[in-house]
Amino acid sequence: MRQPALDRRAILLLASGIAGAGTAAEAAPAATPPAAETPPAGYIFLQPSEALFVEALAMHMVPADDLSPDGVALGIPVFIDRALAGSWGKGDRLYMQGPWRSGSPNQGYQLPLTPSELYRVGIAQSNAYCQATYGKTFDRLPAAEREGFLVALSQGRLALPGGLPARPFFDVLYQTVMEGMFADPIYGGNRDKAAWRMIGFPGVMANNAQNIALYNDGRRFTAEPVGIADMS
Repeated sequence: MRQPALDRRAILLLASGIAGAGTAAEAAPAATPPAAETPPAGYIFLQPSEALFVEALAMHMVPADDLSPDGVALGIPVFIDRALAGSWGKGDRLYMQGPWRSGSPNQGYQLPLTPSELYRVGIAQSNAYCQATYGKTFDRLPAAEREGFLVALSQGRLALPGGLPARPFFDVLYQTVMEGMFADPIYGGNRDKAAWRMIGFPGVMANNAQNIALYNDGRRFTAEPVGIADMS
């Protein structure tokens, strides 16, 4: 059965209603949760509640270990913020004229929202879902509940309030976290080239063929990676 067409204005209005309802609920003295830590200054696009969501997402998807720092220390939220504020987030190269129908998997992105709108609506609806299901917004959830929510979101097994499809939202979340981890540091993520060092990636070297031959015996590539800023 064909799913009904998605209306961009209706989705945005529903998200605004959810955000407004959350603000009103937090204003009630009996239901006020402990104050959340204020995210660091410097975000261009992300609002405070959105920054908390993205930072929690980055910390959960990229925890610190003996190979790399956590996602926030890597600058992944900064990368995402800059991407959403820029031409990609505004959908400058996306066809945005419709019709807006549910497509097949090989047709790619089919929603009437720019990436920045999708992020904003998706975070609002995700926080509303988590609040209704767990009694807390996503950034306040313990690791097990965050994992459960993200797995269900990735598999499209939950219904976000407002009707935003779960799987496309997760796909963009995952895409931008991975890009923020491995992109050139000039874009805000992969701070100090830590992710490149972790996988032995040389960066923007013009010719890496000799290193491929040299390290083909399984040894770890240990040379200092080169970024765009290093070439200027």
